[in-house]
Parts: sequence; structure tokens; C-alpha cells
Amino acid sequence: MSHFDRVKDYLMELEYSIIKEDSASGIFIIESAEDGIQNLVIGVAEPILIIEQFLFDLPEQSNGEICKSLLIKNRDIVHGAFVLDESGRKVIFRDTLQIENLDANELEGSLASLSILLSEYTDEIISFSKN
Repeated sequence: MSHFDRVKDYLMELEYSIIKEDSASGIFIIESAEDGIQNLVIGVAEPILIIEQFLFDLPEQSNGEICKSLLIKNRDIVHGAFVLDESGRKVIFRDTLQIENLDANELEGSLASLSILLSEYTDEIISFSKN
């Protein structure tokens, strides 16, 4: 069984909705309304699995306090972290996992970490996106 197919089986087992999939590029887009996850991108890029959830655009006049707050919060996140894209304007949750020995529990842990982050930090994320 390919890594792509194994990841797909895990996502189905964990009851995530697969919105799109492209086996040629190794990409899934998933969601789980009850977990606050929407348009989460999972990329199978051997030897790793990449998990990315766009959160918000940094305001034009962001003053470093937002970035400082995000970096401080990174310390509390069990799996994954806040990152900026190449433009430095988009805030993304990102996690990477080794794919060779990946199991459903490990994938579930990363996705649960994002769900917990979204539930605990929603007010701050909304506030940051409006500054």
C-alpha cells in the first residue's frame, strides 16, 4: 500500500471529510466542522507528511506584538507551530511527521493539536486578523 493510500485510510478512519485529493501530487484537502478545521492541506512528500492550515493574513501595519504573541503560544502547542509563508503575510499552522512509520494515532495527535489550538486561541486569532 502506498503512503498516500495509507494516509487516506487514516483520514477516513478518523472521520475527516476529504474535500479534494490528488494522488499524483500527494495532496489532500480535509475538513472537520466540529474540530474547526477547514481546507486543511495534507501533503505526502516522502519522507515527510506536511500538515498546513491557513489561519489569517497579518495586517499591513502589524507591529511585531502579534508575531511575539504567536511565538510565545508556539511553546504551548503540543504538535506543530505557527509559521509565516514566504511572503511573511500569511499565518499558518504547520506540522510535519515522518511518513515511513506513521500511524493513525500520530496523525490524530497532530490534527487534535490543531483543534485544541483553535478552540483555546480563537479569540486571539480573530483579534490578530482584525488589527
